[in-house]
Amino acid sequence: MTTKTLFIGLDGCTYTVLDQMISDLPGEGVTMPFLKSLMERGVQAKLRSTPNPLTPPAWCSIMTGKNPGVHGVFDFIRAEDKGGQVFWTLYDARDIDAETIWSICSRRKVSVAALNFPLTAPAPEELKGAIVPGFIPAKHLRRNTHPRELFERIKTQISGFDPKELAWDFDKEKQAMESLSADETAKWVRYHLPREAQWFRVAEFILKNDQPDFMAVMFDGTDKIQHQAWPWLDLNLLPKNPQGHDKEMREVCLEYFRNLDGFIKKLVELAGPETQVFFASDHGFTASTYVLRINAFLAEKGYLAWADSDGSDMAIRREAADFANLDWSKTTAYCRTPSSNGIHIRVAEKPGDPGIAPEDYERFRDQLIADLKSLKHPVTGEQIITDVLKREEWFPGPHMERACDLTLVLSDHGFVSIKNYQPVVADRPHAAGTHHPDGIFMAYGPGIPAAGRVELRQIVDVAPTLLHSIGLAVPVDFEGQVPTSFFTPEWMAEHPVKKGAPTKAPQRRVLDEEMDAGEQKQIIEQLQMLGYME
Repeated sequence: MTTKTLFIGLDGCTYTVLDQMISDLPGEGVTMPFLKSLMERGVQAKLRSTPNPLTPPAWCSIMTGKNPGVHGVFDFIRAEDKGGQVFWTLYDARDIDAETIWSICSRRKVSVAALNFPLTAPAPEELKGAIVPGFIPAKHLRRNTHPRELFERIKTQISGFDPKELAWDFDKEKQAMESLSADETAKWVRYHLPREAQWFRVAEFILKNDQPDFMAVMFDGTDKIQHQAWPWLDLNLLPKNPQGHDKEMREVCLEYFRNLDGFIKKLVELAGPETQVFFASDHGFTASTYVLRINAFLAEKGYLAWADSDGSDMAIRREAADFANLDWSKTTAYCRTPSSNGIHIRVAEKPGDPGIAPEDYERFRDQLIADLKSLKHPVTGEQIITDVLKREEWFPGPHMERACDLTLVLSDHGFVSIKNYQPVVADRPHAAGTHHPDGIFMAYGPGIPAAGRVELRQIVDVAPTLLHSIGLAVPVDFEGQVPTSFFTPEWMAEHPVKKGAPTKAPQRRVLDEEMDAGEQKQIIEQLQMLGYME
């Protein structure tokens, strides 16, 4: 057996960076020559992400072919408003209320391997193939690797294998971030060099020894590095002749992408010439130039009230908490997390409860939208919030009510701040990397045309495209389409797109051991480092 389809996920990858990495730049040459050769012989498209271009909902849409309103994942955390206070928990695979492509393949006797994708733990016991989940602490990696014996095979047969490097090492990442001085920022990038190498070695091991029909691996260093090192990756921000720290940062960033090109080359060559290869990212990247303190703005407009502090230890802890410290009895609209870029409207369940009356919802929301769109940059006069998305229009499905009532699109695509600081809009001292709605979608191999850049695709198109490449029918309840521009007419004539039975509802699963409060706190700290939380 040989691998039919190889899927390489590149978290946060954007053509802004990729196009320069395949270009012959003065003094740098071509950083990714192998990827350059693939792109010249293949097809590429911009890939429009989920309405809020964020890792968990976007990768879930890639894995399910459905929008967040159907699969049910909207953020890193899931929160419940209980009137008096808000309770939260981290999302995991049990929250995905839609069948994944890994499960679909397994049911149809297609062997799979999925490495480092978020929200893949716990894996279903009946899965035919391998799951090594991403986004979990090393302590939980062994028990959530599927099948159980795979972890022991990896540990004993890959020389120098270190699960702490493979998983998120929160202490090491925190150390790299604690002193982001001009002299030490490169630590953040360097930390990801051996980590990505570990994921490559696991992928190489499985591809070589197990030869799954469908092989998928995700490299997430692209996203993390771009968050912290964007000024050295965007040529519009990089000094023309970088010296000192600028030169060091540019060189270590290029080293990361040069290594990544080598990993891609070895995986593609190992899969063989008959394998179709696909690349996708969950979103793109761009520069954020200002900070919008959205809850401070809502407070000015009378939509929320900050909790009074009496100076007690409890009050101090609340002020330093991961969420806004609000007076819930006087709050009608607020933002929970920077990563949500959205506003929740509090609707009273019964008379006397906190929130607005249900019958006032439409009027209240229309006024809130008008207020949000009225916000201008204090110096330039630029409109800060360029669009406000209503959840019923952008998140159709059974889980629509779990979405933010309003999702905000900022002019620079940045994440909001939820802290009680002034001014409401503040320019950043230096541009920072932030998510852009347009990521990448690329293909190469037999039956793939050398078509260059083609039309924009939607993130829900990835799943049907991968299933079609493997040779499976596309479930009728998938929201996306197979792009005919990604395949030659001859290949499509021999392999017409077939519609198949709808997906099956996922079975409820339990974890052998839940993450404790300390481990959840570590993940929260990691999200803070990347700007998703404060």
